[in-house]
Amino acid sequence: MSFQFRRHLELEGRHSFLSPSKYHWINYDDEKILASYDKHMTAALGTRLHAWAAETIKLGLHQPDNSKTINLYVNDCIGYRMWIEQPLAYSDNAFGTADAIWYGNNPDLESPFKSLLRVFDLKNGSSPSSKSQLECYAALFCLEYKVRPMELEYDLRIYQNDEIQMFETDPEDIAYIMDRYIVADKLIESMKEV
Repeated sequence: MSFQFRRHLELEGRHSFLSPSKYHWINYDDEKILASYDKHMTAALGTRLHAWAAETIKLGLHQPDNSKTINLYVNDCIGYRMWIEQPLAYSDNAFGTADAIWYGNNPDLESPFKSLLRVFDLKNGSSPSSKSQLECYAALFCLEYKVRPMELEYDLRIYQNDEIQMFETDPEDIAYIMDRYIVADKLIESMKEV
């Protein structure tokens, strides 16, 4: 008679915080275990909040007009008619999903730019954020849709800690990131051929 392992159907598709594949925790002291678990739970909450915000925006459900991060984000995304959780892809090696994105005619008639690209990101944690992630989404957009970054005006925002960070963006920076994507993708593809 062979040994019978338990099935644990309730665990299928889930990942344990104290997983053997993330074994580094065995060397943590108690304080670091608790801090790591807190970070893990914050990330899980962020995933749930992103899903809630996406559904709320798609349904057009405006939130109370206050300074709460999620309300600011939801209301702005509805107001600007943003596309939510939009994948952007240059290649199998270079892609990502923008929390919220919009592209179209620039509503500012004074602007010399014909088109405007908005990219908004919702952050749940308190760690400092960087506009680099938003610029990478902008570069992926330009690569995928063959838009020249110099012909765009940008509205890049991070929603975090009950405030909105709006970033000035130099189209040269977007062009540089596009070039880096192209070069890195070619390097990876040449490595796959070997």
